[in-house]
Formats: sequence, C-alpha cells, structure tokens
Amino acid sequence: MTRLLIAASGTGGHLFPALAVAESFPDGWSIRWLGVPDRLETSLVPERFGLITVRAGGLQGRGITKVIQMLRLLAAGFTVHQLIRRHRIKAVFTTGGYIAAPAILGARLSRRPVVLHESNAMPGRVTRLLGRFCHSVAIGLPAAAERIPGCHPFITGTPVRKAFLTAQPLPNWVPTGTGPLVVVMGGSQGAVGLNRMVHAVLPELLEQGCRVVHLTGRNDPEVGQLSHPQLAQRAFSDEIPGLLQHADLAISRAGAGSLSELAVCSTPSILVPFPQAADKHQDANAACAASYGGAVIVHQHPPDHHALATTLKRLLAARLGKPSPQVDPLLQMRQGMEQFAVRDAERRLADLLTSLVS
Repeated sequence: MTRLLIAASGTGGHLFPALAVAESFPDGWSIRWLGVPDRLETSLVPERFGLITVRAGGLQGRGITKVIQMLRLLAAGFTVHQLIRRHRIKAVFTTGGYIAAPAILGARLSRRPVVLHESNAMPGRVTRLLGRFCHSVAIGLPAAAERIPGCHPFITGTPVRKAFLTAQPLPNWVPTGTGPLVVVMGGSQGAVGLNRMVHAVLPELLEQGCRVVHLTGRNDPEVGQLSHPQLAQRAFSDEIPGLLQHADLAISRAGAGSLSELAVCSTPSILVPFPQAADKHQDANAACAASYGGAVIVHQHPPDHHALATTLKRLLAARLGKPSPQVDPLLQMRQGMEQFAVRDAERRLADLLTSLVS
C-alpha cells in the first residue's frame, strides 16, 4: 500500500484540483488529507481520506509578528514531519496556500518527495519561495514556468471534477428557447463588481433574445430587481458542468480553476479579471486563454460598462441574426478553447507522483 499525503486547504481553487487528483489514484494507494481547522476542507473532503488538521497561517507581518509567524510555521512543519512518520507516508502533494509551507517543510524533514502544483500563470508567494525545495513543481499554465526560480516545472494543466469531462444535461431550470445562452459566473471572489457590469447590459441582452443564467454569489443587492422569462438568477449552482457545456458564451472571472473548467468545456468566454487579485494573477491567467483565441478580456472599469456591451454585441451578432462576419466568432473561440484545454491533468499529476515513489 502506497501512502500519499495531500495538503490542500482554504478555497475551491486549492481544494478541487487536489480532490480530482485524489479520485484518480487506483487501488493500492491510501490517501490522507492535511488541512487547517475550520476551513472549507472540513466539510468538503470525503471521510475516506482521513482529514488531519494543523494550525497554519501566512507570513504577511513584520518585526516581532513575523518572527512569531515563523516560529508557528516551524512548529507546524515539525508536526507534519511527525504525522508523515506515524502514518508511513511515502510522498506529499500540495496545491499551495497556507498549508503548503508546513507540508513542504515536514516532507523535507522526513526525506519524502514532495510535489507542489501551481494553477496560476503568476505563481503565488509560497510557490516562488518554496518551489525550489520541492522534488517537482507542476504548473497549470505554461506562462508560470519562467516565474518560478530554481526549478524546471512540469506542465500538467489544472485538474477539474469528473463531471466537467463527461456529457451533462442542461439543467431544467434554465430558460427555454432558441436564443443564445449566456452564462455569467462571478467566482468565489469579487462577484460584486462583475455583477454591476452585467446588470448594466442585461436589459439589452434580453431584449435581443438571449437566454441568460446569472450566478450572482451571495451578496448582490440587485438580484430580483429585473424579472424576465429568459433570465435565471441564482446565488450558486452545483450544475455548472451542464451550464458550461451548453453555453454559447460565458462571462467569468479568470481564476485558474474557473478557467480550466471553461477550457475543458470548450466554452467561449469573456474574462473579467478580478482587479484586486494578488499580483494581478487573474490578468495573467486571462492572457493565456486569450492567446489561444478562446477568450476575450474585458477589464472592470466601473461605472463605464460600454466595453462589455460592445464585446457582447460583436460576439453574439451571428447568433442573433444580425449582420456579421462570414465566420461566427464564437465558433472560432470554441476551437481556441479546445486547443487551450488540458483534459488529463489529474492523470499527469498521478503519473508524476507514482514515478517518485516507484
């Protein structure tokens, strides 16, 4: 029995790729999960993976605060080292975030191979600082390779849930009709600014005959102010695979997880990077998809929403029966997304981990 420790915590961007990798291992592997108390993993990680939690945090402070944080990190790393020895772990896999530093430290103390996966085109602080101490660094986007000092990363793509890789039905609550389907996703961060832009263009979209599904997030004061038979507004949905597979066009933030889901569904996209994202990593992610022709980037500049309206008009013209170029731009974008997508990322990561312990 080969024992693997997966360290992933905090947000869906860290957890969902790790879960996809965990589900891909065949019989003969035993997986334990390392997380942080009171975070999303405590409710999301299946019981069979045996969640273990340790206290972990960042290193954002200065002076005595940073010294205290460093001491806590060292203590957490030693705790992970003890866990690795106790559970006879053969390798460690982490997707970054606060839990990654003690996981990497514990693996090094235990002399166990550790693989770090970085989903974003602009690597996070943990990856930049600690990537060189890992046996392997895997990246979701090729642009990240030149931004991680001291390593030669493997390009694996970012894993997605299995539902995105198999045909899914269109949810029965989606408006019916023949008009093009536009799906709007705000993501786990920063939905408010994107929602304002979308609310400004919704009346015209609906008047032109589009069907719109708007996943607003929890905090949108304008939800319900516009009622229309071709509009469905929900805070969240568990049926995103079906929505994206059937969408003519998506409007989305450019988090690495969302971008991978859009790509494997070959969904033409308007990407609106979250302006407050650390190191402008969503801008870098969006640029990768745009370079393949699969996406168009529209920046968030409230209160001016004309750029989004103009882009929608241009992309949807052929599907709304308006005078348009001979080639449907959405068809070209779908082909671009197909070329951009990596559909076997979890297998690539599983193979990499297997090679380290064989």
